[in-house]
Amino acid sequence: MSETISQDKAVTIHYAVKNPDGVTLDQSSEERPLAFIFGRGMLIPGLEKALEGKSAGDELNTVVPAAEAYGERHDGLIQTVPKQLFGEQEVTPGMQFRASTDNGDQSVVVVEVTDTDVTVDGNHPLAGLDLTFDVTVIEVREATAEELDHGHVHGPGGHEH
Repeated sequence: MSETISQDKAVTIHYAVKNPDGVTLDQSSEERPLAFIFGRGMLIPGLEKALEGKSAGDELNTVVPAAEAYGERHDGLIQTVPKQLFGEQEVTPGMQFRASTDNGDQSVVVVEVTDTDVTVDGNHPLAGLDLTFDVTVIEVREATAEELDHGHVHGPGGHEH
């Protein structure tokens, strides 16, 4: 009987993820499938839900709503700050920075630059988007004690030490 995907199983998948316009945002390559320990928060919640109970050889196409992917967009994460905070550094839209916030460090993307101000957006770039995943399950097996201890899969598709 083949293993099914459940808590702490070592899982290897091939995947492609698309935005609502059908544009592929990311995908695994034939040589580099994604290997992970299931149920440890390594995937977005909606994709974990869709994979639970699947076995090697299963293929699925699932739409993960924004709330179960990278969250909804929050206007409160968009701020305008004085350009002088960036010193002499040239700042252009699309640049990413690590910013210290009340909630700890966070990645922000520059969205607008004027002569005096810089507007940054702390939302995840995929926040607010429903994402479509095409997934093929390659392998499901018991994770080894060492893998569970380290929190990641070892070997092909996983972490090499």
